[in-house]
Amino acid sequence: MAPKNHPGMQLKDRPEFANKPKPLSFTADATVQEAVAAMCKKNFGAVVVVDTDDKVIGVMTERDVMRKLVNEGRDAATTTVGDLMTDNPRLARETDDVLDWLRIMSNDRFRRLPVVDAEGRIKAIFTQGDFVSYTWPDMVYHAKELAKASIGKNWGLALIGGGIMIYSLLMVLVLRSL
Repeated sequence: MAPKNHPGMQLKDRPEFANKPKPLSFTADATVQEAVAAMCKKNFGAVVVVDTDDKVIGVMTERDVMRKLVNEGRDAATTTVGDLMTDNPRLARETDDVLDWLRIMSNDRFRRLPVVDAEGRIKAIFTQGDFVSYTWPDMVYHAKELAKASIGKNWGLALIGGGIMIYSLLMVLVLRSL
């Protein structure tokens, strides 16, 4: 029996949603040094950039720091999060469908998805890894079915090949004992 696919499962229904720690958030005028210190302390790969109403306006990732600060020789103490952030990131609503966002993230090749409430305030950040537990049972099921179909179609050949392999192994053992 195939695992139940959950059509229409909302992001907020995923166990990761409730279990995730609150994302780090900073305003655009915070220094990169402050944000990176908090990222290191919490072992987070990104910070969410919010406005004064706590609504998401951007995201700054480790990659942004590497490319736009370190590579350009800028000073983390004077460069702001707003200088490095990705403006207007894709935002998911907590009521959006899991499969829709899995497809979009895969097709558009981004790894972090800020999830916001109806007012646009950050609730969680989903990563591609968070979706693996959702798709893993389906992948295992399909691999099993593919293996069954492959062996089922070629059952006769599998028996002949297995018989030849056993015969060859026995011959090697017999010849060694002589």
